[in-house]
Amino acid sequence: MSQPQLTGRQVRQLRSLAHHLTVTVRIGKEGITPSLVSQTSACLEAHELVKCSVLESADLQTRDAANELADRCDAAVVQVIGHRFALYRESRKEGIEHIPLD
Repeated sequence: MSQPQLTGRQVRQLRSLAHHLTVTVRIGKEGITPSLVSQTSACLEAHELVKCSVLESADLQTRDAANELADRCDAAVVQVIGHRFALYRESRKEGIEHIPLD
């Protein structure tokens, strides 16, 4: 799979939705492990938009962590601010409320 290509308008829409989310995925001193990737992928499949945080104990810069995790989860980086970032991937799951993108 490849990362979704988002328009500027879609990114703005997703950023406004991500602002109110609580952090679901935390990257700690272990960095980006296979279990973290599978946890993030499961969250994306269930919610499509996920807010992540890089703890100070991690040896990763936030932008690098966002890009690596997005690449490994086939997701798009929506926004990076401070130690937090948001990822988006359209879910293939039936029965959830999908985010309607403009």
